[in-house]
Amino acid sequence: MNSFNEQLVTKKKNSRWAIRPLVPGEVYTNREEHLEYLYNAALDAIGRRTMSTVLLGQRRMGKTEIFKRVVNRLFFEQDHLDPNAVIPVYYSFKDEPLDRWEFAIGYTENFLRWYAAFRLREPSILSPDSVSRDGLSEMIKARLEVPEGLAGALNFMRFLQEKDVTTPEDKAVTLPRRVSDWDESTIVMFLDEFQNTRLPQYNFSIVGFMQEAVESPTCPHFVTGSAMSILAREILGRGSLFGRFRSHPIEPMTNYWGARLAFKASLYHKAHIEKKMLPVVADRCGGNPFYITAVIQQAAEQGKPIISEESLNEILAVDLSSGFIWAELNDQVTKWIERINEYGITKWVLYLSALEEGDRLDLDRIRKKLVEREGKHVPMETIRDVLIKLSRGDLLQYMELGGWFRKIDDPILLEFLKVWGRIEVEGHDRAKVQKELIRHYQTLDRRINDHLGYLAEVYMAQVLWNGQRKTLAGRFFHSNEDVTLPWRFIYIRHRTRLGAAKEMEIDVEAAAAKEHWICESKWWHGRKVGHAEVESLLQKAEALREAEGEGLETMRVWFFAHDGFTEKAEDLMKKKNVLWSVREDLDGLLESVGLRRLPNI
Repeated sequence: MNSFNEQLVTKKKNSRWAIRPLVPGEVYTNREEHLEYLYNAALDAIGRRTMSTVLLGQRRMGKTEIFKRVVNRLFFEQDHLDPNAVIPVYYSFKDEPLDRWEFAIGYTENFLRWYAAFRLREPSILSPDSVSRDGLSEMIKARLEVPEGLAGALNFMRFLQEKDVTTPEDKAVTLPRRVSDWDESTIVMFLDEFQNTRLPQYNFSIVGFMQEAVESPTCPHFVTGSAMSILAREILGRGSLFGRFRSHPIEPMTNYWGARLAFKASLYHKAHIEKKMLPVVADRCGGNPFYITAVIQQAAEQGKPIISEESLNEILAVDLSSGFIWAELNDQVTKWIERINEYGITKWVLYLSALEEGDRLDLDRIRKKLVEREGKHVPMETIRDVLIKLSRGDLLQYMELGGWFRKIDDPILLEFLKVWGRIEVEGHDRAKVQKELIRHYQTLDRRINDHLGYLAEVYMAQVLWNGQRKTLAGRFFHSNEDVTLPWRFIYIRHRTRLGAAKEMEIDVEAAAAKEHWICESKWWHGRKVGHAEVESLLQKAEALREAEGEGLETMRVWFFAHDGFTEKAEDLMKKKNVLWSVREDLDGLLESVGLRRLPNI
């Protein structure tokens, strides 16, 4: 290598990343469960105990970031000289046209770069600016002990360049397994944007060839991507790869962790947000880390503090119509429509589906609206075909078994589509749409009247999430017995209702198989919770018990009051076996399950 290349290698040696994460460490929040799962699964491959795995979740949930951070940990936290160490390889399937030879050569070159970079612990080898493709094989031969499998891979690279290979895409995707099998080494492939193997830019298919590659105890494949429908339904849910992957789902952040992300992002981007508004931001953004961060960035850019739902609504309106969220979602929607717009009506169908009342789409109503808006008489089968193609891009949901469609479970995307439709489909002036959207958002009713009470709910819910399978000290609940939480909660929900009456709203409802929790929070300063509030909670618990029926075995009732309860209220709770906590108790519970104490407000 020349002196310039040597300087690059030396500089990169001191870095702690082989592939740079996009989210700053100061902001990155609560993906430990997934990081640990994939990291440990990769290490378990040494003992041949790991199955190929798909990390499955909606767009912008941080899946790529998780992959990168796990790869970096594997790269730096192992002894790279240990012959039993796991060799991590990261590859992202391109969103650009490739022929089979370009793909095969690129995939193989990427594999060899990661192999050499790990064994030499020199991340700069991953860059063609440091080591050229032609120089890669010679460098490996000169600096590494080359076992038979790796030697075969170097020969294969030469054969590819000479185009002396039958079905090069097949041989390329199975190469890592051939190397690990032959050398009895352990390689873990991290494949991102896996759905791109199914898109039109590839005029050849590799999915069928991947079956042999992923069924390897020496070389498990971890895959993810940004189009969940294609991944789950088309690639892994049928055909040659069906049943070959363990599924590991990634859900939206809980409001506790969404609030933590909002807090960290506000410090990093120098935006002011009141602590009581942190979980409200998380709630409005549906727990999506990208949306949460985008709102904080927009607040910083506008110099507008988030001190109320009104200020949050105004920031959301700006970002949905011209900010970070607009840019990201507009790019996503535009690219997908360009791929599938064979009938020339795709934009209208998507926009009209977003305007539908309720979750379920009425295809006949969409057909009639097309006539009204565009003067086009479109057959029902054509509309169905367009909707199916839109569902492949996660822009709506296709319930394949029932043959019907519903809106995507993403409140921000749905709001965006309405704004996007007015600008891009109906042709309205962007400034006018933005002004009207801001005005509309400023008139919205507050979704949460008691922000401090909601903050406590979020902390209570997270205690239940983190406390699963654990026994918590009874003293924190004013109980003579310790409290064992269920092995798994099926769901934990905020602000659910039993019937239409406002007084029947439940702050936190948590359901396990045969056990239910109902929780209430009162963050009252200078005022204790009285007998009447406890009676009200007991009535809700009884109504819920009746609704659940005979399958319910255990009903837990938990009441939090920041400043405590009256003596009469405590007597009633003891009599009725109600669990109750004051601030000091909830702080103790939070610490016992590894969470932060309540903020001082």
